[in-house]
Amino acid sequence: MTAAEAAAKVADELVPHPVNEQLPGVDYCVNSNPSWAEAIVLGFQHYLVMLGTSVIIPTIIVPYMGGGNVEKAQVVQTLLFVSGVNTLLQTWFGTRLPVVVGGSFRFITPSLYVAFSQRYYIYLNPYQRFIRTMRAIQGALMVASVLPMLLGFLGIWRIVVRFISPLSAVPLVTLVGLGLYEQGFPLLAECVEIGLPELIILILLSQFIPHMWSIKRPMFDRFAVLLSVGIVWAYAALLTVAGAYKNRPLNTQLSCRVDRSGLVSGSSWVSFPYPVQWGAPSLHAGEAFVMIAAAFVALIESTGAFIAASRYGSATHVPSSVLSRGVGWLGVGIFLDGLFGTGSGSTVSVENVGLLALTRVGSRRVIQISAVFMLFFSIFGKFGAIVASIPLPIVGALYCVLFALMSSAGLGLLQYCNLSSFRTKFIIGFSFFMGLSVPRYFTDYVLTSGHGPVHTRSVWFNKMVQVIFTSPATVAGIVALFLDLTLARKNESTRKDSGRHWWAKFKYFDKDPRSAEFYSLPYGLSKYFPSL
Repeated sequence: MTAAEAAAKVADELVPHPVNEQLPGVDYCVNSNPSWAEAIVLGFQHYLVMLGTSVIIPTIIVPYMGGGNVEKAQVVQTLLFVSGVNTLLQTWFGTRLPVVVGGSFRFITPSLYVAFSQRYYIYLNPYQRFIRTMRAIQGALMVASVLPMLLGFLGIWRIVVRFISPLSAVPLVTLVGLGLYEQGFPLLAECVEIGLPELIILILLSQFIPHMWSIKRPMFDRFAVLLSVGIVWAYAALLTVAGAYKNRPLNTQLSCRVDRSGLVSGSSWVSFPYPVQWGAPSLHAGEAFVMIAAAFVALIESTGAFIAASRYGSATHVPSSVLSRGVGWLGVGIFLDGLFGTGSGSTVSVENVGLLALTRVGSRRVIQISAVFMLFFSIFGKFGAIVASIPLPIVGALYCVLFALMSSAGLGLLQYCNLSSFRTKFIIGFSFFMGLSVPRYFTDYVLTSGHGPVHTRSVWFNKMVQVIFTSPATVAGIVALFLDLTLARKNESTRKDSGRHWWAKFKYFDKDPRSAEFYSLPYGLSKYFPSL
């Protein structure tokens, strides 16, 4: 061994943790698959996780639209059906990553803006008001879908994401998860006696027992969600039957009882969602602009979720052209939301990305199987409603773990950055702080004054600003990208400090052979779309 080789060996040994372009420790990557039996169970687990958002969003918006339990159940079924279709489209023709595409919390504000419009108060019949409001939401969603489709399929988003470095991606990816903290413990605390046991059991099964009890095939960690939900759901049903909540306040009963969701009684045995099922969509320009703002936020947050999913699927970094392709198909998904009438637009499901980390299974086939479950249970409504009636505090406990794992994917990108650089420290710290502080300011301002800090005569413009600046990931991502591109640009060490040299080979699709392995379109379609 030469002196140079010896010095290199010593230098390698002194590196505490080497940089990994692909995340080690993943049992099944994007292209590898578990057995069919295990894949089906894991697919059902992903379906179970995405149910929370699919139920929460209609539960919030449908009552304000004038709908009851029947309408809520119909919207849940429609949202599940379209989510199944969008997930298959994204895994087949989009990024090809193992991501679930479902309803987004960021579309709640635009949907409520439509529901609170004064022109719908002339309808005294609640069902008529619901129909008219849903048609307006449909029209706004269909117009809003044009933005991500144009940015994605024309390659404009590809140009934008080429400027993203590991440093600017850290706040974006991390706050996609952390930005949903209000859906975690606050939702759990609505019924602590079932939410807290769910959180404790989930952590014990997934993190402690696998290290205490060594078995050949992973079971407790891989199926921790199914096992913990089954145990706590049975416990909640026992409390309900025993009359523990008989004389409790109405809000407590709605949160804790297993028979108060109204989904089982409101759903039909067999119902096939179809386009324009609520009637012809209508359009109001102001509502469309507010929905466009939500679509813009959705494509930014989905970009962060795509990056996290590529890590947890043990794939290489997503090429910019593939991210652009994924955003384009996300726009198609939002268009289908408007066409079918889900009441909400779509984004990449953050909780399902977290589940990839919890199970260490990043298989694309598992996600496609979960999409089949979505389609099945959306058509056979009674069966799906039974599963969807899980008390929401249990869902909140799941979010505490899954959103946290999503956030840690962003923190993992710090391995590419120079953490000894004060430039790095400033960009990371400032973007994190602003990403949490600015949305909080906008939210608190509305709570105290009844309107946002931007209060012009144009209500739709005010709502557009509100939607954009209440998204932590959007604020943090924009701040980090701007600072990374402008701060100390001429410094020789800036490129390496930001980690750009690690991702340089993945900027263009054909620079690394692994890109074709993970992200090529099926059936030889890639050769017909060289620019995508």
